Amino acid sequence: MLTFKIVPFGSEAHKATIDLRYAILRAPLGMVFTEEQLAAEKDDFHLATYDADGDLVACLVLHRKDDAYLKMRQVAVAEAQQRKGIGEQMVEFSHEWARGEGYQVMFCHARESAADFYEHKLGYSIVGEPFEEVGMKHYRMEFALV
Repeated sequence: MLTFKIVPFGSEAHKATIDLRYAILRAPLGMVFTEEQLAAEKDDFHLATYDADGDLVACLVLHRKDDAYLKMRQVAVAEAQQRKGIGEQMVEFSHEWARGEGYQVMFCHARESAADFYEHKLGYSIVGEPFEEVGMKHYRMEFALV
């Protein structure tokens, strides 16, 4: 059983999501978070996913672009928990939450290695041409919430 929570910026739960994001997304690329990058997330929504024991197993960040569009970013699932459907459940929960908040479209910049997951497991569509971000190929992908 999984529990999904929006955690407050600056809380201990939020700090744990930063550690998970670093381990899964940044460290493998030799990247770190800057204080400015983290401070820029102050108004974002931070979703944490916990297992039955209360351990953090996944997280993502939702950034409000405008009244209709919400950008999903920094999606991370703990290495030992990958390929168990946790990421899919977490993203589906974020869709439900976003609908409840009145958003119409969720989009992301998906790494090439994750594009198939978003397209075939979650129903996202590729929009436009691939582009480079953090030194690797990405796709803009969108999901209609309405």
